Amino acid sequence: MMKIRIEITLCLLLFLVLAPFCICSGERLPVGMTLVRKATAHGAVCLDGSLPAYHLHRGFGAGSNNWILQFEGGGWCNDISSCLERAKTRRGSTRYMSKLEVFSGILSNNASLNPDFYNWNRVKLRYCDGASFSGDSKFDNGTSLLYFRGQRIWEAIIHDLLPKGLSRARKALLSGCSAGGLATFLHCHNFTKMLPSNASVKCLSDAGFFLDERDISLNYSMRSFYHDLVALQGIEQNLNPNCTRSTSNPKLCFFPQYALNYISTPYFILNSAYDVFQFHHSLVPPSADLHGHWNRCKLDPAACSAYQISVLQGLRRDMLVALYPSYKNSRRDGMFINSCFAHCQSESQDTWFAVDSPRIHNKTIAEAVGDWYFGRKITKEIDCPYPCDKTCHNLIPSPQVSLR
Repeated sequence: MMKIRIEITLCLLLFLVLAPFCICSGERLPVGMTLVRKATAHGAVCLDGSLPAYHLHRGFGAGSNNWILQFEGGGWCNDISSCLERAKTRRGSTRYMSKLEVFSGILSNNASLNPDFYNWNRVKLRYCDGASFSGDSKFDNGTSLLYFRGQRIWEAIIHDLLPKGLSRARKALLSGCSAGGLATFLHCHNFTKMLPSNASVKCLSDAGFFLDERDISLNYSMRSFYHDLVALQGIEQNLNPNCTRSTSNPKLCFFPQYALNYISTPYFILNSAYDVFQFHHSLVPPSADLHGHWNRCKLDPAACSAYQISVLQGLRRDMLVALYPSYKNSRRDGMFINSCFAHCQSESQDTWFAVDSPRIHNKTIAEAVGDWYFGRKITKEIDCPYPCDKTCHNLIPSPQVSLR
C-alpha cells in the first residue's frame, strides 16, 4: 500500500510540473476572420482583387492596451505566371483562405503556454500579395489582371485596427514568420511612427533573416529571385530610403541583413542557423543540384556527408557574420540563433514554450523573447554548431515545398 501511495504521489507531482506545458484539444483557440471592408476604396486588395483580412483575438486585464501583430508567411511570386497561379490559392486570395485560424505559441491566450503575451490583443495578418506586404503596382494585359498591393494592404489593416484600440497601445510587438518575418524588417520603422509616441514598440522576425548568399554553384540565386520580385511588384519605392541611398543596388535593401542597419526600433531575431528553407532554396536550390546529390542530406541531416556538413557550417558562419554588428554593438536588440533544422518556431507551441521545447543555455524561445521585450535580461543567445544541440525539433519539409 505504501508503494502505491508513493507512486501516486510521484505521478501527481509529475502532473503538476508538466501540466502547464500540455496542450489539450480543448485548449485550441480558433479565431474568426475579419475582412477589411474599406480597403477596396484605397486599392488595397489581394492578387486577385479580393479583400484583405486579419484575425483578432482581444486582450484582457493588464494586457488590454498591448498588441502583437503577426505577419503570416508563405513565400513569394516573382513573375506573372507564378503570381497568376498564386492568385488561385489561399496565398493570393482571401476567397480560398480558412475563415478560422488556430492561435498558438506566441498567439496563445493561455498563460501557461505563452506567459508574457497571453493577455495581449493578438492579430494575425493574412498574406495574399506575394511580396511580404511591400508591393504597389498592377499588371493588366487586357486578359489577365493582378494587383500587387501589399504596401496598401498593410496600411489598410493598420487603419482598420487603430480605432479598435491600436491607437491607444502602450506596448506593441510587430512579428512575423518566414516571408512574414521579412515583412517586419520592411515595416518596423513605419509601424513605430503609426503608434503613440510614448508606446513601447519593438519588432521580432522569426525565420525571416534571409541571407544574400551564394548557392553551391556560386550563383546568387536568392538575389536574382528578389531582384525580379522587387521589379515586378514595384517594391523599391517602399524600401527604407536610408538603405537605398547607401548602395548602388537599391534592390538589395529587400534583404534583412542590409535593412537592419537602418532600423532604430529594438529588434529580436529568431532564426535557425541551418534554416531549412534557406538550406533548400538559397544554399542548395534545385537549379544548383540537378543530379540530386543533396537529396538525402536535405531529408535527413544525419545522412549528410562530411563535405555537405562543412557547407552547412558555412551557412551558419555567414549568418553569424551578418548578425555580428547587432550582436556586438546594440544593447537594445536580442537574438536566439539555434542549431536546429527548422523554419518558424514562434507560432508552434512545441517550439515556442513546452516542456521539451528547443533551448539555448536552458532558456526557451518564449523566455528569451520575454526577457528581451521587458528588459529583464540582455538576450543574445547563439547555439553551438550542429549536431551538439539535443533539444532541437528538426522540422524537415517535404521536397515538394516550393520557393513560391
